[in-house]
Amino acid sequence: MSELEFDFPGLEVGVAEYEEGPTGCTVFHFPNGGAMVERDVRGGSPGLFGDLDWVDAICLAGGSLYGLEAAAGVAAELFDRRGRDTSWQSIADVTGAIIFDFGPRQTSVYPDKELGRAALRAAVEGRFPRGRRGAGRSATVGKTFGLERGEPGGQGGAVRRVGGARVGVFTVVNAVGAIVDRDGNVVRGHLDTATGTRHRLVEGIEARMAGTPVHGNTTLTVVVTDQKLDRWPLRQLGRQVHASMARAIHPFHALTDGDVLFAATTNAVTDASVDSLTLGVVASELAWDAVLAAVAD
Repeated sequence: MSELEFDFPGLEVGVAEYEEGPTGCTVFHFPNGGAMVERDVRGGSPGLFGDLDWVDAICLAGGSLYGLEAAAGVAAELFDRRGRDTSWQSIADVTGAIIFDFGPRQTSVYPDKELGRAALRAAVEGRFPRGRRGAGRSATVGKTFGLERGEPGGQGGAVRRVGGARVGVFTVVNAVGAIVDRDGNVVRGHLDTATGTRHRLVEGIEARMAGTPVHGNTTLTVVVTDQKLDRWPLRQLGRQVHASMARAIHPFHALTDGDVLFAATTNAVTDASVDSLTLGVVASELAWDAVLAAVAD
């Protein structure tokens, strides 16, 4: 496990975990007035919290639908920070999504309200734990040919400057699909334990046809920039990046996945030379980096 260090004012990231699960949650907090957000939902089995277009925080968690409670904990912690002010303009706006991580573990522990509070308390600028941390604590990947062929997943991130703006991609990879590098090699998942080799999707598809669907998957992604964008370009940015991730995850957006991408902008920077297409190209490469970083250890 490693930690990504990055420069992105106005973005704080925190994780909290229950080792007895093991499971956890990952919170992205926008302390300087929040962020505009769009969602791209492509998996067949998503689980989401909060249908908001402007948020103070995004919470990703394990624990399937029960883990949505962690997002309520983030909101409760923000409520306390605001002096429990009940005026309309002070309501804490939190959105989030979950992965199903019960499969590889034998406990019923899930990220609850207190864990969401703890993740927000731990949030700091410039650090993102990679690997089996936070919401990716018990994630698995590469289960197309059966759960026994899967391997540990995790969470990964990558950040880059584009002109005067910044863009980052952070992802929790718990996919039914395997992870593929830029040379087309399967680097995590689809593991044949007898031989120690990993199979490409097409190599084992006939065997897959005789199998049963592997439930309990999902890849959750946050694309965040500080470049000022209108809502439509932000939405297209999210779609562009989400579609590009099919290069790194084979297969992707399956019926038994719950893939969700949140595209967010803090609108802190206006650089006329940076448009949403440029951001999308850069962010798509960062997304591949983030997926690979999630399983690098």
